[in-house]
Amino acid sequence: MIRLALASLLLFACFSNAQESSKKEIVLLHTNDIESVYEPIPATWRDDMELIGGISHLATLIRDVRESEDISFLVDAGDIFTGALSKKSEGKLPFDLYSAMNYDTLTLGNHEFEYGWERLVETIPRANFPVLNANIVHQESGELIAQPYTILNRNGVKVGVIGVMGIDAFYNTMASFHRTGLTIKDPTETAQYWADIIRDEVNIIVVLTHQNRTAPMQTNKESDPSVQRGFDEDYAMAGNLKGVDVIFGGHSDNGLQEPVIHPDTGTVIGLTFGQGMHLGYTKFKIDTQKHDVEFIEGYLIPVNSKQLLEDKQTATLIKDYRKIYPELLEVLAVVSEPLMRKYNEESSIGNLLTDYMREAAQSDIAFLNSGAIRADFNAGDVTLEQLINVYPFKDNLTIIELTGNQIKELVEYSLTLPYGIGQISGLQINYDSTQDMMNRVIDIKVNGNELIDNKKYTVSVSGYLAKGGDGYRVFPEGRFISDDKPFQDALYEEFKKAKIIESPAPGRLIDISN
Repeated sequence: MIRLALASLLLFACFSNAQESSKKEIVLLHTNDIESVYEPIPATWRDDMELIGGISHLATLIRDVRESEDISFLVDAGDIFTGALSKKSEGKLPFDLYSAMNYDTLTLGNHEFEYGWERLVETIPRANFPVLNANIVHQESGELIAQPYTILNRNGVKVGVIGVMGIDAFYNTMASFHRTGLTIKDPTETAQYWADIIRDEVNIIVVLTHQNRTAPMQTNKESDPSVQRGFDEDYAMAGNLKGVDVIFGGHSDNGLQEPVIHPDTGTVIGLTFGQGMHLGYTKFKIDTQKHDVEFIEGYLIPVNSKQLLEDKQTATLIKDYRKIYPELLEVLAVVSEPLMRKYNEESSIGNLLTDYMREAAQSDIAFLNSGAIRADFNAGDVTLEQLINVYPFKDNLTIIELTGNQIKELVEYSLTLPYGIGQISGLQINYDSTQDMMNRVIDIKVNGNELIDNKKYTVSVSGYLAKGGDGYRVFPEGRFISDDKPFQDALYEEFKKAKIIESPAPGRLIDISN
């Protein structure tokens, strides 16, 4: 009897030890929407650091965190392209950087299609990690353009990762000629399909999404709730998916200081604010003998550039690519102070760019959507690379003739903040944001004079807006005058002429309700 009891105790102890050994803690690190922001930027909205971000500093943070954890995985939710060096190398540098940073996988964002989907497909094999998308297919054949999922295996832990893009991100933020020949399937249905296939093979399932509302172009978005676009599509997906443990999102550049857990499904949702300013950290306890996942903690780690030394490998990669394209190092002018973006208000950089548009076009007015301004100017030298980073699009400066009534319609639409407010030059606008939409304008002056309803005015805009982009349907209704100058060339010439650039005087858009 004693021997039997001892044997039973021994078997129970072995079973308990086996159970305990099957439970492991893992860390999932995530980023999104880095968008080729390679250098640190002034953290003017924070009082705990001077500079934030920079991909080489992010690389150091990633390495330090991973060295402190037993089991970790590193994933990204898309938008690694855009900017001058990415454009020149047609996406090669971003993939090289992510390979050097030891990413385990990423899903495609809309910016990865900037050079055409055919070129993207040619460049994907350059990555030494799986590049995912499960719901973008060839229109005729129905074949996927990327790998739908991957299974990451480390220290006996198997992580299934699925990548999808949102419908709006595919159609409304991707140029049609960059996706011609492709179509997209429902992201939630697609994620569920692949999750059901791989569930028995993995211990935890992660869906990387590139969806939600289009991101605001404002660097300090983490400190300004008015421009944070939310994560509605991720939250809805989390409530509809069955058997999915984690969603890491991108595209909206929204951030969650702590992950949100969906109350119905328990799915954990995490997003960073993008541009490489934060690293998402989430820790789980999983049972490798069964699909049992317990969320432990999660938060965002800011990339304090002064405290984190540059990672030599990534810094060298960027320097080497700059040597390949020395024309990008040309200094165009010197900026006396940082010129920063604002999405729902006039901004110093918006005022500068529209001033230069108006000067280059010799138009009465210049108008630029806030979403077109893709970076800020730090104080100091402005190189050609930095100018292209601010406006990376291939476009022409277009001149349209509008009546005073049409300009009022244009301004009223802008004040509804469809994609942020329109940045302006040549106009002075008083408005009341508390009034009903399309009834917010109090008065408009054109270069100091009252706007006259039936008078005709020339307006310089991007070719994108001239065609009705961002819902500005008034521009195609105007009279086309010319579009014979490339947009970037026009800006280049104005910067070269300026040499020393001071911040333009504010006061073009005044909300009297504030």
